[in-house]
Amino acid sequence: MSTETSTLEVFILDKSYRINCPENEQESLRASALFLDRKMREIRGSGKVVGLERIAVITALNISHELLSASRRMDEESDSKAELGRLISKIEKTLDHYQNTEV
Repeated sequence: MSTETSTLEVFILDKSYRINCPENEQESLRASALFLDRKMREIRGSGKVVGLERIAVITALNISHELLSASRRMDEESDSKAELGRLISKIEKTLDHYQNTEV
């Protein structure tokens, strides 16, 4: 099964970038470019970072941090759900044991 690829033009900080992308992923790429543009404009707007390359690196670091933090929270939530499942199982086994031993 082949996927048609075409070139998509996106703008980040008013600069044009032409990117080859499968047609079925163009909307996602467009949304990603808009997200990146917004984040880079926030960094540039703070006035603390000068230069396109530095803005791009600081933005990438911020996005990476957000991604890793969210991933960590999801892992912790998953661990909590697993632990809760184990506790519920123990409680159910204990209740079954006592219900079966009552006379």
